[in-house]
Amino acid sequence: QVQLQESGPGLVKPSQTLSLTCTVSGASIRTETYFWNWLRRPPGKGLEWMGVISGSGSAWYSPSLKNRLSISRDTSKNQVTLQLLSVTPEDTAVYYCAAEKTLVMSSTTKDHYGAWGQGTQVTVSA
Repeated sequence: QVQLQESGPGLVKPSQTLSLTCTVSGASIRTETYFWNWLRRPPGKGLEWMGVISGSGSAWYSPSLKNRLSISRDTSKNQVTLQLLSVTPEDTAVYYCAAEKTLVMSSTTKDHYGAWGQGTQVTVSA
C-alpha cells in the first residue's frame, strides 16, 4: 500500500522559504502509476490544490502560486519536496501530499486521491 508522510517546520517567519518533504513508501516516486500532489487547507477554508509532479519529473502549478512554488523530487530518498518562496500569514494552513492515479489538476475532491498524508500544520507568523 502507498503511504505518504509530510515533514517540515511548523512555524515559518514572513518572507522566508517554506520547505516541506513528502516521504513515500509502498511505491517509487518514479512510477507512472501515480502523480504526486500538494494541497493545503487554510483555517476555516476548503482545500486548495497547489501543484503536482509526475513520475518523470514534470510539474504543474496552480496559477495563483506558480510564481512562488516549486515541486521537485529526490529519487534517491523517494521523496517529493515543496518549496514556497516569500511566505506571508496567508500561507498559514495544513499542508498535505496526496497521490492520484489519473492526472486531474486542481482537484480538491478528497475521494479522487488514492492516498493522503496525515497533513502538517504550517503557521506563518513573526
